[in-house]
Amino acid sequence: MSAGRHPAGANGARPARGTRVAPGTQVDPSIQVTPEQADRLEAAASVLALLADRTRLALMEHLGRGEADVTTLTEACGAARPSVSQHLAKLRLAGLVTTRKDGRRVVYALGHGHLRRLVDEALNVADHQLGSLPPHD
Repeated sequence: MSAGRHPAGANGARPARGTRVAPGTQVDPSIQVTPEQADRLEAAASVLALLADRTRLALMEHLGRGEADVTTLTEACGAARPSVSQHLAKLRLAGLVTTRKDGRRVVYALGHGHLRRLVDEALNVADHQLGSLPPHD
């Protein structure tokens, strides 16, 4: 690839993997990212980064089946209660889960159905990879 196809540093090399490219920067001659697209991609990447943790993914998968309290979620994912509470706090702060009080208990739920479908699809991909199932639409 020519140095002109990628944002170049002083030596003409591509930016390191994981380096953020400013919105509106041309990465490929055929692709121009608008500031709105960059914001959307950044938000999506943040959601995926939160789901990239096994415990948080297990929590989200369980919450996809319905509301649950910390005790139920701790038993379901097999992690220590303090760990589950910390993961739930991160998910809540990111707006991926909601809470409501039920007496002294705090009950957690998914923020919206898109998250359930996202988690389900990620697990379906895993099933295909682990089971050597053929790809499909």
